[in-house]
Amino acid sequence: MEVRVPARFNGPPGSAQGGWVCGLLARLAAPEGAVVTLLSPPPLETPLLLETGPRRAVLRLGEEVVATVAATTSVPPAVDPVPPEVAAAAEDGFPGAGGHAGGHPFPTCFACGPDRADGLRLRPGPVPGRPGDAACRWTPGRETDDEVLWAVLDCPGGWTGDPRADPAVLTRMTARLLAPPVPGAPHVVVARAAGRTGRTAVKLTSVYGPGGDLVATASARWTALDAEGL
Repeated sequence: MEVRVPARFNGPPGSAQGGWVCGLLARLAAPEGAVVTLLSPPPLETPLLLETGPRRAVLRLGEEVVATVAATTSVPPAVDPVPPEVAAAAEDGFPGAGGHAGGHPFPTCFACGPDRADGLRLRPGPVPGRPGDAACRWTPGRETDDEVLWAVLDCPGGWTGDPRADPAVLTRMTARLLAPPVPGAPHVVVARAAGRTGRTAVKLTSVYGPGGDLVATASARWTALDAEGL
C-alpha cells in the first residue's frame, strides 16, 4: 500500500517525527505490538510503498528500504511515574525551551518543538532526585490516534540527556499501547536513560493517565549524529 507522511508531522526539518511514523507503520502492519526500525529519515509528502510479508513489513522509497516493521509480544518495562506536580516542575527545566536561541536541535519538531504553535509542545525536563529521568505533562486534544501516542512516547526519551550538545535521532522503537488516552485530561509522561554503548543509547518512556493508570510504554534506540549525520 502507498504511505505518505503529511508535512505537519515532521521531526528534523524535511523528515518525519520518528515516533509518529513508527506509530503509523505499527498501526498498518502490526497493531497488537510492533518493533519498528528506521534505516533512513522518512521523507515528508512523498509516496512510499509499504510491503507486508509473513515475518515483517518493509517501507520503501524506490529501491531504498526506509524502515522495517515486525510484530512482537514483548511489553517494554514501565518507567516509575511521578505526580503531576512533579512533572509540571520538571517542565521548568526543559533545555529546549528557547528554540533556536536555546539550542533545541529541531525546534519545529511536531512533538517537542517550541517553535510549533500547532504541535504537541511537550517540555520534558529533568526530574529532581532521579538522574537520567525526564518528565512532562501532556493533555490530549482531539488527536488521540496511535500515531500521536507513539510521538508522545518518542521525544521525551531524547531529553533524558542533552541533545543540544549530543544530537541523536530515533532508529528503533518498540511500544505497547495499553489504554486509550483521555482527551482534555492531563497525562504524565516519564522517560529514562537506560544505557549507552558508543553512539547508541536506550531510552524508556511511559505515559500515565489522569487516574495514574499506565496508558502506554516504549523502549527506543537512539543513535548519535556525527558531522555527516548517521
